Amino acid sequence: MHDSLAQDRSLLDELSDLDLAESQDSTRFAAPGAALLRRLGSSVSRGWAPVARRRLSGVAARLPVPVRNRLRRVFGLMRPDMRDIEREYQAWIDRYDRIDDQVRQAMLIDITQMASPPLISILMPTFNPNPRHLLAAIRSVRAQIYPRWELCIADDASNDPAVGALLRRVHGADARIKIAWRERNGHISAASNSALALATGSYIALLDHDDVLAPQALYHVARHIADLPAVDILYSDEDHIDDKGHRSTPYFKPDWNPELMMGQNLINHLGVYRRSLVERLGGFRIGMEGSQDYDLALRVLAQTTPDRIVHIPHILYHWRQGSGMRSFSEAAIDHCARNGRRAVQEFLGPEAPGVSVQPAPAVPVWNRVIYPVPKPEPLVSVVIPTRNQAGMLTRVVQGLLTRTDYPALEVLIVDNGSDEPLALEQLSRLQRDDRVRVLRCPGPFNYSALNNRAVREANGALILLLNNDVDVIHPDWLGEMVSHATRPGIGAVGAKLLYPDGTIQHGGVTVGVGGVAGHQYLHKPRDDIGYFGHLKLVRAVTAVTGACLLVRRETYLEVGGLDEVCLPIAFNDIDLCLKLVAHGYRNLWTPYAELYHEESASRGSDLVGENAARYGRDVATMRQRWGAVLDHDPYWNPNLSLDAAAISLAFPPRGALKAA
Repeated sequence: MHDSLAQDRSLLDELSDLDLAESQDSTRFAAPGAALLRRLGSSVSRGWAPVARRRLSGVAARLPVPVRNRLRRVFGLMRPDMRDIEREYQAWIDRYDRIDDQVRQAMLIDITQMASPPLISILMPTFNPNPRHLLAAIRSVRAQIYPRWELCIADDASNDPAVGALLRRVHGADARIKIAWRERNGHISAASNSALALATGSYIALLDHDDVLAPQALYHVARHIADLPAVDILYSDEDHIDDKGHRSTPYFKPDWNPELMMGQNLINHLGVYRRSLVERLGGFRIGMEGSQDYDLALRVLAQTTPDRIVHIPHILYHWRQGSGMRSFSEAAIDHCARNGRRAVQEFLGPEAPGVSVQPAPAVPVWNRVIYPVPKPEPLVSVVIPTRNQAGMLTRVVQGLLTRTDYPALEVLIVDNGSDEPLALEQLSRLQRDDRVRVLRCPGPFNYSALNNRAVREANGALILLLNNDVDVIHPDWLGEMVSHATRPGIGAVGAKLLYPDGTIQHGGVTVGVGGVAGHQYLHKPRDDIGYFGHLKLVRAVTAVTGACLLVRRETYLEVGGLDEVCLPIAFNDIDLCLKLVAHGYRNLWTPYAELYHEESASRGSDLVGENAARYGRDVATMRQRWGAVLDHDPYWNPNLSLDAAAISLAFPPRGALKAA
């Protein structure tokens, strides 16, 4: 690896002969040690695989004991979980992510027509990077199609002579490059503040000293700023790049997702901020090293509003894999994770007294935010429509009454004309419990009407819609859901539902799948982390299934409940969730409430016989009512496919992304 003085001097001689003119070929050098890193990666526990990408990406220039080496090794282990995307990604790049002369010319023309093209200051703290990687990073800035930038480099007292020589050469080669030479090593936050002090642009962008910007990166940033001058934060999609220029592991992110941001640094790479806001906050905080970018993002978030946050659904940032840095320190990664949790705790604390930020189970460098349940606990009215099926009904009710530790609940069994002796006997037995009521509702099955009837008669401040084929797994599931449903601005809360074989039945609903809505993680293993951890973290989703849906009663009534006229059976839960969104609420899914769900065990499939014709009418109703909304799920990136349960790429991307 690049750690001997002789190697450094040799490299310095080589770099002195390099052409520093703008070049898009920012990855033509091969770093020594890459093969060794890959071998080392095979020894890392799979339990670390999902954590590497989200927590410490953006630690950037360096840590006391370099962390990035371990992160990149670990993240390589995640690739089996993304095999469909990895297999398709190169073809996707060739088709949809190449900047040809025609696209470049169109961007240049657009730039000339911008009324007030912003100056963007790129902050790059450096400390003993591999000079080849540093050169590639600088070249990627100089190769930007958008010309109104300045590169603000703060060297944190690097003791590598090759780094100093390279920085002096590039400083003289382009007047847009500014350099601050720090006399003493102060670490990443202090160095970032030195870079910030050089900035004069209205926005700052963060670039690590060995990563690479896509040539169109700043154009897209400037274009969105021109479209929304009030924007305070912009962030893009990202991927990995190696020393041969091979790109992999793309993270196609959702639009702004506050809950996911509490679990992982969603904004990072490429993160762009209004400079005046950052300066007003005092820049990067000393003492938050390792999570200083996460901390900065959260502090800026506290000063802005969701309508001033823009997600750019393009890969604009390439995170270098295999940097050739020294070995990893477990103490350093623990310190960084603690700083990240501290940043989240301080962000949430003023508005959520009693909130606790803990390591996420099984993936401890992500976060689990535990909100307190109000005291006294609000009454939850559990609504269970049923007809016959005595065994299933007994199981779900006993699960509520004896295997759930939430104390304040009532159970409303909505009987849709049970006629089997065993079922009638069981209904009679169940309602002997003071917490259980049976509402007799004979007639044709109308799921919406049955639930609406029960909600009107419910005493609880919270309504839990629950299917009769659901079974409790852990006693704390309902408390977890209540802790979210009682938060301001939250609409419906959904749970992680498993098939009896332990695979996933519900991990949140994406609209647009199958024309209306569907589940993207069907039949994934119970312990699957999902795409970049989305099955291990609480996150906002467009909709959740009515098989287990918790919502405030007043909110349910405010939006009109379930549609018992046009959607008596299918899609009424999706329609309810979309009405909640239309009224300004945010729907959530939590992996920390797990239950079994047999799915339509008592009613049968919607795709067989007479049900199929009715289902077709319901699809038409949803398309007519929500067509434009169904065509863009903000929590499902337009570069990801809607065609299958497996996570795969969209060919072509939806909407305006058909061209880069």
